[in-house]
Amino acid sequence: MRILRLWPIEIIQKVWPKYRNQKFRLFLVLVLICLIVRSLPYLAPIRTADIAQEQSAIEFSDRNGLPLGTILTRDQEHTAAVPLNQVSSHFVRAIIAAEDSRFYQHGATDAIAIARSLLEAAQAKHIVSGASTITMQLARMLEPAPRTLPHKVREIWLSWRIFAGMNRDEILESYINRLPMSGNIYGVEAASRTYFGISAAEINLAQASLLAAIPNDPNNLNPYYRWQSLKKRQTYVLDRMVKDKYITRSQAERALTEEILLVPVKQGIIAAPHFLFWLSNQLPKQHPSHIRTTIDRSLQQFVEAQVQQVVNTLSPHNVHNAAALVINNPTGEILAYVGSPDYFNQTEIGRNDGVQALRQPGSTLKPFLYELALEKRAIRANTILADVPTYYAIPGAKLYSPTNYNDRTFLGPVRVRIALANSLNIPAVRVLEKVGVPSFLNRLHELGFEHLTQPPEYYGLGLVLGSGEVSLFELARAYVTLARQGQFTPILTTFDADRLPNSQPIIEQKALAFQLPNSQPIIERKAAALIINMLSDTHARAREFGVDSVLVLPFPTAVKTGTSSDFRDTWTVGFTTDYTVATWVGNFNGDRMKKVSGVMGAAPLWNHIMLHLHEHQEPAAFPTLKGLVQRPICAISGWRPNPDCPSVVQEYFYPEDISKYETESGSLKLSEEYNGWLTKQSNSSLSNSNFKIIFPQNDDYFLMNQNENSRLEFKISGVNTTLIEWWLNGKKLATQSSNSLFWHLKPGEWNLQAKSGGMVDTVRFNVQVANNKSVRSGFSFVGNSTFLPTGK
Repeated sequence: MRILRLWPIEIIQKVWPKYRNQKFRLFLVLVLICLIVRSLPYLAPIRTADIAQEQSAIEFSDRNGLPLGTILTRDQEHTAAVPLNQVSSHFVRAIIAAEDSRFYQHGATDAIAIARSLLEAAQAKHIVSGASTITMQLARMLEPAPRTLPHKVREIWLSWRIFAGMNRDEILESYINRLPMSGNIYGVEAASRTYFGISAAEINLAQASLLAAIPNDPNNLNPYYRWQSLKKRQTYVLDRMVKDKYITRSQAERALTEEILLVPVKQGIIAAPHFLFWLSNQLPKQHPSHIRTTIDRSLQQFVEAQVQQVVNTLSPHNVHNAAALVINNPTGEILAYVGSPDYFNQTEIGRNDGVQALRQPGSTLKPFLYELALEKRAIRANTILADVPTYYAIPGAKLYSPTNYNDRTFLGPVRVRIALANSLNIPAVRVLEKVGVPSFLNRLHELGFEHLTQPPEYYGLGLVLGSGEVSLFELARAYVTLARQGQFTPILTTFDADRLPNSQPIIEQKALAFQLPNSQPIIERKAAALIINMLSDTHARAREFGVDSVLVLPFPTAVKTGTSSDFRDTWTVGFTTDYTVATWVGNFNGDRMKKVSGVMGAAPLWNHIMLHLHEHQEPAAFPTLKGLVQRPICAISGWRPNPDCPSVVQEYFYPEDISKYETESGSLKLSEEYNGWLTKQSNSSLSNSNFKIIFPQNDDYFLMNQNENSRLEFKISGVNTTLIEWWLNGKKLATQSSNSLFWHLKPGEWNLQAKSGGMVDTVRFNVQVANNKSVRSGFSFVGNSTFLPTGK
């Protein structure tokens, strides 16, 4: 014993001369190395203060002082640290018996347990039981890692350091306050309050043995969902307690049969669990223990019920999750915040927060693009956009050809109002091309879309169609700014509070606000007012959504829907002068819904919330468009209508554009970009700006089946009622007033000519019988008037 009290160098000086045998010297060196290694943890001990847990619970109330709930930590790990002397002795004995019966007899590791584990493994030829002590388990809790040999060595090293700096009671206290107790519950105190509604000091033997059973397999021993499996493990715990003489067999049997009542699965939270955990993460380190939030509990509970209802309704369409956010526009206060249908539903990943989750926003960013384009005067409200098939060359990729959400039909010439209200994709991409992706991305950053962190070329023209990922919170914040016509206001979550109704004074707290980097107006007021006018125009969106959809409310509302690719996300964000409501419906795991669009998924939820908000008082009308002048325009040309205009509508102009309006005569003739679209219009009074054969096109190439009587339709633009002469290879085919002519296909090279007055146009095309030869660029023709693109 005397020799073990000496330092290694003293041992060498005293022992080395006496023993000259080489093998013994080698053994002695190994022993000395082990002693040195084992003493190193005492040079870097881990003490209780080093791993202290935050112990202050936070009580939350709504804007009226009604309680929302209490959370025990600032994140989603529901826990509470209590001293060892405030934990029932039943639990202390139960957890020691179940996890490490010799805890007070061995050090950081247990040599006997290790030997037993190795022997059992050798006999069974697989691992039968582990040898981890409570100290080693604590080390693994502090630094979780895969169970590999290197990590096991690190775990042992960490447990030595813990044992060097803490006594056994301190180790046990730290351990039981970190025990995984299923789901996001950690520690005996949190588990006791969650499952039984009492503190850890009050639990009896039956409750203690049940709780001590959970850490063995917390994912599969949840008291709410795995009761029978948990009772089986409780039997093991009680048997271990009998074996270690903590209790008698009769006490164990009584505890096993005792009825245990669980409290409802709410963890002491009445409403807004996602909001409370999210907000607690935003609080400064020094914060009051009582927080008065901007939430309206009554509204919050209504929205929670509506979120659950819409998911239940859409569950046959493979819909399992939804989220909603309500913000007061004049103040920026969050009134309701629902992150999922049920925070406590582990099966549906209920803890996921759909308000903060990043998803593809579909078309919900389009209003900000059109506003920016109006602001930069890249477009006007009377601008006509071409909704026709369009191809964009993307370097290093295939041609990018955006299509509309609907049945891939195209409307031809459309006003900005129609393009935005009906969420047409082609016009939006054309506008983005005018504005530029970098400029639009910069505007989105100014509006607070902080998660769009990639460079402009990463998103490309698809940015306006939802190629990036944003959160519902970011969308709602941006729409609040739009609703306020560019006037920024911070999003508030808490109040400056000095006294709550019917309660004791609480510590004064400053309002917690989420501000944008730029406090200056972000959006031009006139452009914002125009966008609001378009988004609130029920008739403008009638083609896509009808005049009686869930987007139509009995009071003025501006609203936009969005659907991401493959029906993975549906959005509806809209506002009145009073409130902004943002809703999302989809699946947290990314599963596709079954043909659920924004108007079918998120829009009904938005509708119900909006109606409830304005149940007792309708909102004021949106402000008039000051500084803008309304004039009649031709819906085809966008300018002052002439007698041939088929449709006249009212639209707004900037004052500086009025002089051009007065002198501009709107032409109904369309540019060449409409050629392909016009070929598919069976009844259209529209024409191109020039006399031109629009189908077939020059150098088109057609294949026809052998012995099949197929026809090709020749089409021309630039005329209405003038007689047209059709010539083919110098021979006259027909003279007629129609702008199209059907011709029976014949193999050969053909020169088609159309004449009208002094106007002439000519195209060349080729027809061959299909014989498996390669087809050069142009069109393949197969069967009755069916043509397929082949890469032109």
